[in-house]
Amino acid sequence: MQRRDFLRLSVGTAAAAAFASPAIAQGAVKEIRIGYQKTGVLVIARQQAALEKHFSSQGIEVKWIEFSSGPPMMEAMNVGSVDFGAVGDSPPVFAQAAGAAIVYAAGQPITNGQGILVPKDSPIRDITELKGKRIGFTKGSSAHNIVVQTLEKAGLTYADITPIYLTPPDAGPAFANGSIEAWAVWDPYFAIGETRQNGRILINAREVTKTNSFYIANREFAKNHGAILRQIAEVTTAAGRWAEQHRDEVARSLAAITGVPLDIQTVAANRANFVVGPVTDEIAATQQGVADRFYKLGLIPKPIVIRDIVWRNPAA
Repeated sequence: MQRRDFLRLSVGTAAAAAFASPAIAQGAVKEIRIGYQKTGVLVIARQQAALEKHFSSQGIEVKWIEFSSGPPMMEAMNVGSVDFGAVGDSPPVFAQAAGAAIVYAAGQPITNGQGILVPKDSPIRDITELKGKRIGFTKGSSAHNIVVQTLEKAGLTYADITPIYLTPPDAGPAFANGSIEAWAVWDPYFAIGETRQNGRILINAREVTKTNSFYIANREFAKNHGAILRQIAEVTTAAGRWAEQHRDEVARSLAAITGVPLDIQTVAANRANFVVGPVTDEIAATQQGVADRFYKLGLIPKPIVIRDIVWRNPAA
């Protein structure tokens, strides 16, 4: 997709304007609050003001809120402080189990850019050697899922390790100073660990399991403003298509918005997947496997059904 095509899709069109009347008539949508992290399609959309251009003709402003990881974003979305945002696979599982007011609005397969790091001089060479080790990761994050499934692949249990629950900004220094012996994380922190903190990839997530990231919406926002949510998803999808063909520009956008150095974001951008689409049966089934595994391990308090909170696009 050429840049001009992306911009054409991103700005308000006659069709988009047609969606505006019901929402404006309700008098409810004056601002859309978007939660984002330090990588991904939403960062590109923010840097290019794609949503702002699209919604300007409808009198809707866009507010961007950065989060260090998915769990706090889910908390904010549950209480209505965020309308739409991007997270990994585990945060919505924990949120749904806690009764959070969220729905799955779109999905995005992850092919690379997350896994488990160990120090370059670490004696750990195989995932079976994680037994008895201190592994740092964010509780309830996609890294949590990678740890669980890596242990399963290695024939180990969750009780065989010492989980150290740390956010990425706290885990980085802990990894660098040896307070943890392995670090499970996603890009751009994964790339930071490799390039800045003497890390070595022990295992990539793709070697363990299929993983996905998700675009989540507040349940009431999705229920009351489906046309607006549909437009957000369409603009996000268009941004993803553009990003697939413009990785150098993506890296510059990511660096400009997040403050993470360009060389690190270049590593992240070159191995990322930016294709956004609906939550297919296959994606839902994969996510159900994550939820079932977490329940079996006692990490969530009750079984959940992923399909129960998959948003159905009213235009589909």
